[in-house]
Amino acid sequence: MGIDTPLYVILGAGVVGLTTALELKTRFPASEVIVVAKHLPGDRSVEYTSPWAGANWLSMATDNGVQEEWDAVTFKKFERLSRQSPECGIRRMDIRAIFDSPIENAGILSQGTGKIWYEKLVGGLCEVPTHELPQGSNFGYDLSTFMINVQSYLPWLQVQVLKAGIDLRRAKFDDINRLFESFPTAKAFFNCTGLGSYSLKGVEDHNVYPTKVRHQLLSLLSHMTLGGPTILYYYRRLYPETDTYVFDIQGQILLVETPSKPLEKMYFRSPKRVASDTTYVFPRFPHGGVVLGGCRLDGVWDGNIDLDFAEDIKRRCCALCPDLGKPEDLKVLYHAVGLRPSRKGGPRIEKQFYGNRMVVHNYGAAGAGYQASWGMAKYAVDLIIQTSHL
Repeated sequence: MGIDTPLYVILGAGVVGLTTALELKTRFPASEVIVVAKHLPGDRSVEYTSPWAGANWLSMATDNGVQEEWDAVTFKKFERLSRQSPECGIRRMDIRAIFDSPIENAGILSQGTGKIWYEKLVGGLCEVPTHELPQGSNFGYDLSTFMINVQSYLPWLQVQVLKAGIDLRRAKFDDINRLFESFPTAKAFFNCTGLGSYSLKGVEDHNVYPTKVRHQLLSLLSHMTLGGPTILYYYRRLYPETDTYVFDIQGQILLVETPSKPLEKMYFRSPKRVASDTTYVFPRFPHGGVVLGGCRLDGVWDGNIDLDFAEDIKRRCCALCPDLGKPEDLKVLYHAVGLRPSRKGGPRIEKQFYGNRMVVHNYGAAGAGYQASWGMAKYAVDLIIQTSHL
């Protein structure tokens, strides 16, 4: 590294950290970018959120502001990637979204406009005919969006990082000041530690809390996707402290074998956009199984698998998507538990100075980490351009 070559250091190698690294290197190609993290793609730790996502693009943002912008930027990036790099694991796919609440109470209308902000972005919304609505539902619409096979996409991101000449290092930092000491010449640091920001000394953001996701996994062993089989794991309480800002939300999902006739769309049903008893069916093409879910339970810290609830998920998903077959015919392979990096007040993307050290925080996306990742990365990198300290 030359004496005048700017150095940027990113702490965290989940989807947000890796995407931020690529955004930095694209915007500053002459710079040196280093990613340091305790966990890297291929790891299967409860502390490492990104490998356990569903995942797809179905925006939860309604702020009529930056969060909608982050999702829009990411949608457009996914559109390019799905065409130019189909091996990345992103594929255009329709989804049918069903809501039990009236539209004004469903949490999908943008503030100030009263409209679904992404209608034009996705190419339009098609109302589900009344006779096709499930019993007890209020309305629904079909749209064209993206399915993300995270077992392909996360390793693909890692490959792109290495191809770009970004240094990827495994290291554990419990104190942000130790990070400063290890990289004294760095011009800026990016904190992409997700849940780690709760306990990272010097940050200790107690607005961060885990959204707990329990998985029941069923997969076709002869067609495992890139990254190897999904393994059984249990959540252990990461942080023994209690805090009025910190609580746990438990959820449960399944990965089931791809039906003999692969599903052609995703399905989603919920009382409102974010609820405790959401039902969803997300295929992972071509033979990566089908993700079924789910639930969110507040204040549940244990890692016990609820087999009765797993049966309820199967029944709900098969009712929503009859092409899955009968619930009793689904062969359960794994049960598992994972976390999402949620934060009261929403994601934190802002710069903070520690003396003459600038840190850009980029974490707290909860379940929107993939679908907001490129927009969040762009916004975070924009912050170092806007400052006069560099």
